[in-house]
Amino acid sequence: MKQTLTVTHRYDDIIDLPHHTSSIHPRMPVRDRAAQFAPFAALVGHRAAIQETARLTDCRVELTEDEKAILDLRLRTILERKEERPEVSICYFKPDRKKTGGAYVTITGVIKKFDGIAGNLVLENGDCIPIEDVVAIKAEI
Repeated sequence: MKQTLTVTHRYDDIIDLPHHTSSIHPRMPVRDRAAQFAPFAALVGHRAAIQETARLTDCRVELTEDEKAILDLRLRTILERKEERPEVSICYFKPDRKKTGGAYVTITGVIKKFDGIAGNLVLENGDCIPIEDVVAIKAEI
């Protein structure tokens, strides 16, 4: 099968004319013109969503009654000697804001007060730790 090429002369009158330059609109800078052809991110946020899903969290550990009694005794001992300003290390569960679970965080500081009504330990640096999230307390007394 042989193909034939059909020649048309529809644009012969304009083919050799100079490129049009607008007298009203300034030429677009090459950098801006190139931005028109930049890759398009059709799935904006997809990578962040995958990373968030892959991020691991810890499950909250429930303490036994004996472990709670030991923590209570340690806390009472520390609070009785609060005037000595002992430095304490408190390990507590910090719930994740976006997913179920959370992380165990250890913070070191001096206890400013124990708010029994709200159930919080307040440190001198302003950190507020819910007593129900505390899993370990260490102090050098």
